[in-house]
Amino acid sequence: MALERWTLIDADRPQPIETGVGALPSECGLEISPADIESALGWALRPEGLCRGDVCIPVRDRTALVRAGGIDLEALATLLGRPLARDDESRMVALGVSASERAQHLSSLEAPDFTLPDLGGNQHSLHQHRGKKVLLIAYASW
Repeated sequence: MALERWTLIDADRPQPIETGVGALPSECGLEISPADIESALGWALRPEGLCRGDVCIPVRDRTALVRAGGIDLEALATLLGRPLARDDESRMVALGVSASERAQHLSSLEAPDFTLPDLGGNQHSLHQHRGKKVLLIAYASW
């Protein structure tokens, strides 16, 4: 299995990673070294399970998560309860937020902060308008 350079995006942070990809990516998944998983996502594989700080998730079927080439990223995303989007052509993979985290944001009824330019090029952040009514219009050409 050859190693390839990919980009892993988590929480809008792109991280370069090396991954082993089989001849048929749709069947073989992405295998990433435990060191890359820890540096990119903060999760470490320990005897008690997958851990980040003092929080550990038990890994019942270790063979489904750990392969010869490293940790299977699709199995890791499933274990964490996070969706995974993958683009083989651009060699990019994005790890989405969990359903519970999305539900928490929705229940707060507060939009996440973002910054966009107006037609004059001036930057505007949503947090500048907190406490005011704001009308956002989004348009996509597709």
